[in-house]
Amino acid sequence: MDIQHRHIEVFRAVMTAGSVTGAAALLYTSQPTLSRDLARLEQLLGYALFERERGRLKATARACTLFDEVERSFQGLARVIERAKALGRAEDTALSVLSLPALSHALLPGALAALLGEHPAARVSITPAEPPLLEAWMGEQRFDLGLAEQATPLPGVRVEPVLEADEVAVLPAGHALVSRRRLALKDFAGLDFISLAEDDPYRREIDARFDAVGVQRRLRLQTHSAVAVCELVRAGLGVAIVNPLTAAACAGSGLAVRPLTVSIPYRVSALIPLHRPAQPLVDDLLNALRRGRP
Repeated sequence: MDIQHRHIEVFRAVMTAGSVTGAAALLYTSQPTLSRDLARLEQLLGYALFERERGRLKATARACTLFDEVERSFQGLARVIERAKALGRAEDTALSVLSLPALSHALLPGALAALLGEHPAARVSITPAEPPLLEAWMGEQRFDLGLAEQATPLPGVRVEPVLEADEVAVLPAGHALVSRRRLALKDFAGLDFISLAEDDPYRREIDARFDAVGVQRRLRLQTHSAVAVCELVRAGLGVAIVNPLTAAACAGSGLAVRPLTVSIPYRVSALIPLHRPAQPLVDDLLNALRRGRP
């Protein structure tokens, strides 16, 4: 017969209670049964754990050393049990989100405020990434949720729409066009225009719209970041058309936002891995994102 968990449990109870009688009460068993289990443990170990003095037990040095190890093990077990219970509560789960930097800046904060208001113990990690790295990591099932613009189908990933809104114009606060409630493409003729990078799909669509109506702009500055576009506009270096989320986040303090008379749709999609265990908070975050659409 080998040493079993019951023997260790009996030993721990005796050390904790300081007596066989007290240990028997802790374990809801009889004193004779506990004494037999304790004696059996000593027999299996081949040495005494306690000295018997006038019917009382006194722990040996070996017993004290063993008790330290037993306590560390039981503390680890308690953490395992608590973690197992926590996994059954959505509030105690950890959610990993992979997102375009622009969405981390302009869309996620409000949605996360709503999510954490409902689940205050939840933990969320946000990793910003640009394509094609974003798509590659989602295809590798590394994250619970991805957020992208105009997402294309990916193997092993389900794509769901989160929001659709129109692109907007951003202007320096003192610009002459600020007086207009809505801007037409012809209003940009001859103006310094700050663009997204040439490989950006929204840049290509915006350029195509201006080409279709024959409007010429002065294209002197371009950048990959919609936030950077807004800051360049705020500095008075030109006007621009950007997504409504970034425009709303950057508006004020020298930056004005105006709708356009034409619709240039801006879309945000959720990327959900199909081969990664589903996190219960994903749906709650998606609902918060959809409620926060502009």
